[in-house]
Amino acid sequence: MASDCFPPFIAAQLNYLVHQSTLDVKVENVWSGSKSYPGVLDRFTLLIPYCLDYIKWDVLYNAEFPLCPPDVIFAPEDEHFHPFRLRSREGGNEMEGAKNSLSDWNHKDPTRLCALIQELRDEYTNYQRRRAGEVDDDRLTFEISTILSREGIEMHMSSGLDKPQEVKFAVPLVDMNINKMVHGCPWRHLQKIHLQVVYPVGKKYVSAASAPRLKLVSTPELKALFSVDDVKLPSWVDGMCMAEYLPHLEESLQGQIMEAVALIDIRRHFIEALAPVFGRPVEADPVFCRKATVLVASGVFTFLVHLFIPTQFPRQQPALMLQSSQHFNSQGAPIKSSLLTDYPWSPRWDASQMVERILEFLVDESLNFKRYCNEAQLQP
Repeated sequence: MASDCFPPFIAAQLNYLVHQSTLDVKVENVWSGSKSYPGVLDRFTLLIPYCLDYIKWDVLYNAEFPLCPPDVIFAPEDEHFHPFRLRSREGGNEMEGAKNSLSDWNHKDPTRLCALIQELRDEYTNYQRRRAGEVDDDRLTFEISTILSREGIEMHMSSGLDKPQEVKFAVPLVDMNINKMVHGCPWRHLQKIHLQVVYPVGKKYVSAASAPRLKLVSTPELKALFSVDDVKLPSWVDGMCMAEYLPHLEESLQGQIMEAVALIDIRRHFIEALAPVFGRPVEADPVFCRKATVLVASGVFTFLVHLFIPTQFPRQQPALMLQSSQHFNSQGAPIKSSLLTDYPWSPRWDASQMVERILEFLVDESLNFKRYCNEAQLQP
């Protein structure tokens, strides 16, 4: 984002929103709306996370009138979303609006855009919740009534000419601070796991209705510790509702997260076991212990071995990639092997035996890799 092309007051507010907000807001497009200063950017599209997806809002400042607050344009499908609606004063014909982020706009305050977007998003959450609650579907009405007390739940009503009407729920799971469980955690945002539940909209209540579509979704950074793709969801029993399903899922997830945190020390012990055999690693991941690199010599041929350690280690073995320190391709990049996993392995071995067996494998594989490097270097 080229913030130097924005007027200083817009740049300050936008930078605060992107870098300081608890929301992971992204900027998609930027453009100028000024006829007098066409090179000055004062408009942009924001991607705002909501219900495990993104909503797009256009924010329109006016660089020629910096004291004025921006306009916010919502998506066409949200034409009935009217936040900060005016209402009649009691006993009179005058109109008034509730106090909000636009009421006393201060263009010099870098936090104002962030406060505005957060307030609008809260309004949008309430708007979508009202829409879902108005659906003429007995099953959905019942489901909503059983989970309204859960904090942080989001709903989204979607419909269109080319797709059936459905309501999507984003249900936050696992009431535990994962960030604090990882020593030296680099994450800026709080790591979360949600269950996405999608119900088609019907008319009649069916006692044995089919299960909704279910999917676990996590913040992307969490994959360094724990992948929700590896989680097998419990079966949805006929007649079950979300309030019955969620406790079993959360109990299972809590146990798996605790195990994932404990596996960091197992991986660290494995990395420490590399030193007596290969020498001290050239580099290693000190937080999650997912990567390590060692220097290996076979005669005069020296090469790096990158070890990519999976979260399921030691059940799953590390993938190895060899990188020559003496051979380069025509673009000047060092020649590397493909990922290697076809070598002897047992999760029952202790760390020192695992490392010894990797060394034995590399003794033979180094000859194949050197031949591959020599042939690759001759190619144009």
